[in-house]
Amino acid sequence: MRISPLISLALLMGLMPPALATDTLTIAKLFSRGAEFNTLKLSPNGDYIGAITKHDGKNKLLILDAKTKQLHHAVFFPGNAQVGHYEWVNNDRVVLQKEYLKGWRDTPVYYGELFAVNADGSKAEYLFGYNGGQQQTGSNIKKNTPIRASAFILDPLPDNDRYMLVNAIRWNGYRSLDYEQLQDVYRIDIYNGKRKKLMRAPIGYSSFLTDSNGEVRFAAGLDKNNNAKVFYRENKQWHNSDKLELQLDDVTPIAFAQDPNSVYVAGREQGNTLGVYKINLKSGEKSKIIQDDTVDPADYWVNQQTKKLYAVEFDTGYPDYAFVDAKDRHATLLKQLIAALPGHQVRIVSETLDSRFFIIAAFNDRNPGDYYLFDADKAKLEYLVSQNSKLDPDLMAEVKPISFTSRDGVTLQGYLTLPHGTEAKNLPLVVNPHGGPHGIRDSWGFNPQNQMLANQGMAVLQVNFRGSGGYGSNFEEAGYQKWGTEIQYDIIDATQFVIDQGYADKNRVCIVGGSFGGYSALQSSTLAPDMFKCAIGFAGVYDLPLMYEEGDVQTRSAGKAYLKEVLGENEALLKSMSPTYNVNKLKANLLLVHGGEDERAPIEQFESLVHSLKKIDYPYQQLVMDDEGHGFYNDNHRAKYYSEMLTFLKTNLKL
Repeated sequence: MRISPLISLALLMGLMPPALATDTLTIAKLFSRGAEFNTLKLSPNGDYIGAITKHDGKNKLLILDAKTKQLHHAVFFPGNAQVGHYEWVNNDRVVLQKEYLKGWRDTPVYYGELFAVNADGSKAEYLFGYNGGQQQTGSNIKKNTPIRASAFILDPLPDNDRYMLVNAIRWNGYRSLDYEQLQDVYRIDIYNGKRKKLMRAPIGYSSFLTDSNGEVRFAAGLDKNNNAKVFYRENKQWHNSDKLELQLDDVTPIAFAQDPNSVYVAGREQGNTLGVYKINLKSGEKSKIIQDDTVDPADYWVNQQTKKLYAVEFDTGYPDYAFVDAKDRHATLLKQLIAALPGHQVRIVSETLDSRFFIIAAFNDRNPGDYYLFDADKAKLEYLVSQNSKLDPDLMAEVKPISFTSRDGVTLQGYLTLPHGTEAKNLPLVVNPHGGPHGIRDSWGFNPQNQMLANQGMAVLQVNFRGSGGYGSNFEEAGYQKWGTEIQYDIIDATQFVIDQGYADKNRVCIVGGSFGGYSALQSSTLAPDMFKCAIGFAGVYDLPLMYEEGDVQTRSAGKAYLKEVLGENEALLKSMSPTYNVNKLKANLLLVHGGEDERAPIEQFESLVHSLKKIDYPYQQLVMDDEGHGFYNDNHRAKYYSEMLTFLKTNLKL
């Protein structure tokens, strides 16, 4: 195990790593634990390091002396409240979101409250929210007054000692957010909460881009038909970029160029992959900077001081960087860090205003992530802490990119996790289709569930079936209204490919998925009943017509438009693609897992499938957590699910 000054804190919290255990529940707890430390951030002058850790089931913010790594102050809330997202807003002050863990819902709830406190714990102040501040009449806001809205930190303006920017969504009911509303941008005094409204967004589902001076220059969002729109701000007015006739779809502003009239945007032509373009806002002239023929960019890396783009990250199999501004100092530093940490993907996650000190995150398929402090002047890299010190990367499994051709000639990509220290031949196989399905893809990296299964001798298959995001809109749209057909055939073909390559034993194959992956686990088992010995559906959608009646998607106009586009309204077709209406085709043993407070795939989906299974006396096992939502947030609940998953899979795969 790496030794770090922060480990002394880990020791106090009982985080020392034992050897990997062998009993199912202990293994489940080991891999289901949330990160010990995450969201490390340097104060602007580098005196302090902030880090989120979990204690007694709740997040708290640790503020450490950057030189000694000793605890300087801890920020936490009593009762059921915890620390959420935070930002350094000047050298000595942080602003953070206050979240709540509700008894009826373990996923944190955020009501828009922002608090500020100095690094030494002084001058704690409620800045924004519904139940604080002072009442005031009149329209000229001179004091911090209550507001029925939820605020999100837009720009901490770390070089401004007094103010920050937030974007806020007003409530349309009892603490209810409607992202279709036009959001407001406020300038907030970080010491007393006095606010000044600067502007209103021109479109719903807004995201904003500020320049190096803290000026809001762009707003991107979705119209009522889910079409992406971008507006730029000039002379205090919003202008629709459609007027520039860029002939690009899915345009998103990324960063600013050297020319004050130019900006970098992501956009696509004729359904292809996203490219990065430089756009002149005066003339509308565009020039392509970079584009991959196969995949969309996975991320964009921007110098946080200049707000200029220096690298684009792609993930064609293994992740890689394309440096679009080799002269940027960050590009040079990133290349040096990649060389210093071989075999790892490296990211700059925080830096000081003078760009001398950096927080670096390094991870790979076997390592969930390590944090380092980097002194650029001395070229010194200092290990800080790991996300999960109980897991030894040397004992974890390799994640191998694969590529194959589907039955109708489409080239598809995926990943195969292979058990450590075991010959990759005739292994028991677990197929793990991802959720979404659209706008989501599987990528190379550390997956705790898959690593847990590999630790117990199982290979795990992931496939980016047609309909997945990240491969261009033509590829994604090829999965529209094909949820129960072509998408599932891609999953089945991937499974057959792995069997044919000799990796997997055809007689020991199960399928496990969450959300859309839970749907796929059941739907693929109806289409290829002899392929899968067992299936686990977690938070799955099993009755497609029911999506128009229950759940949070159909409650919004954009959600209804989405359902019509990706599912269609042919009820007979929807039923033919729904496991609920095809249970008579099943042969697999079933484990169904659901959260009682799931709003995305509500419990009615689980009940619809169970009703059909009972009608034909089809056996199944179930695990329902009444106070969980769409995915298990609570570590103990996730451990219980993982434990039952392992027991179920071991029984069916004869391990």
